[in-house]
Amino acid sequence: MTIKVLLADDQALLRSAFKVLVDSEPDMRVVGEASDGAQAYELTKAERPDVVLMDIRMPGVDGLAATRMISEDPDLTDVRVVILTTFEVDDYVVQSLRNGASGFLGKGAEPDEMLGAIRIAAGGEALLSPAATKGLIAKFLAQGSGPGDGGPDGPGAERLAMLTGREREVLVLVAGGLSNDEIGEQLAVSPLTVKTHVNRAMAKLGARDRAQLVVIAYESGLVRPRVQ
Repeated sequence: MTIKVLLADDQALLRSAFKVLVDSEPDMRVVGEASDGAQAYELTKAERPDVVLMDIRMPGVDGLAATRMISEDPDLTDVRVVILTTFEVDDYVVQSLRNGASGFLGKGAEPDEMLGAIRIAAGGEALLSPAATKGLIAKFLAQGSGPGDGGPDGPGAERLAMLTGREREVLVLVAGGLSNDEIGEQLAVSPLTVKTHVNRAMAKLGARDRAQLVVIAYESGLVRPRVQ
């Protein structure tokens, strides 16, 4: 099965480099290139890529708005957005997760890391494993505010009321960046059982993927960032 990739970046040279890299893989191909967010959204509707590599800062409609447009389109629920960024814009990264992105990747990533990220996103997982990523998410979600804030007894906690005790337990571990195998080992259950709990939590909470579960866990107050 070929993974279809859409590139959205206002730098033509960067898009060209990414295209050569992606098209060199036998299981991937670039199906479109966009130079701004509006074009990225229109091409996503036309080409139905599996993964969109989305730059944040683009003229006109930026990557944050384009990510939200894609995630809110009921016809594009299978499309995964991976934000391409530098670590100087961490607050934008977290906003992109709130807007529906599946994770993010630094523009300075090694080629193998980028290709791996595309495969991970296409498989429905979230790019939240690296320790630095988890730290950024915790830090900036804790600083954010919105309808989901308010701590474990606030309005955000209402979203979790439909979860079973085990599903809440699994959600905490997902928010900590643990894989299904790691969660299964900690809870003494099989990875398949963990996957079932994760999928049920996603369905009940309306989350597209694990990245959205992490956002919900922090914004609801179920998980608190560690104080450094």
